[in-house]
Amino acid sequence: MDLTSKQRAQLRALANGIDTILIVGKDGVGENLVKQANDALEARELIKGRVLENSMLSPRQAAEQLAPLTRSEVVQVIGTKFVLYRPSHKKDKKDKIVLVGGKGQR
Repeated sequence: MDLTSKQRAQLRALANGIDTILIVGKDGVGENLVKQANDALEARELIKGRVLENSMLSPRQAAEQLAPLTRSEVVQVIGTKFVLYRPSHKKDKKDKIVLVGGKGQR
């Protein structure tokens, strides 16, 4: 699932209003963090994470390690924060994020 620049811009705008719910500390990307990220992505589709100063990973490294483990896309990395997106698998989700210009559209 590759995001277009318009879709990334849309997700970045949506991410401005959400709180940071994922914290990467000195332990880096572990099993618990991956489970927490998966649960949050399934519930919200778009999550914001932060990398603490005592972490051995940069925000870019943390986001790029988490993305394949959670089957998500890195939307943005800025400062110590990063944003991940994965569409929810729940068909009945009311507040599902609808991306602009889906596949085959221009």
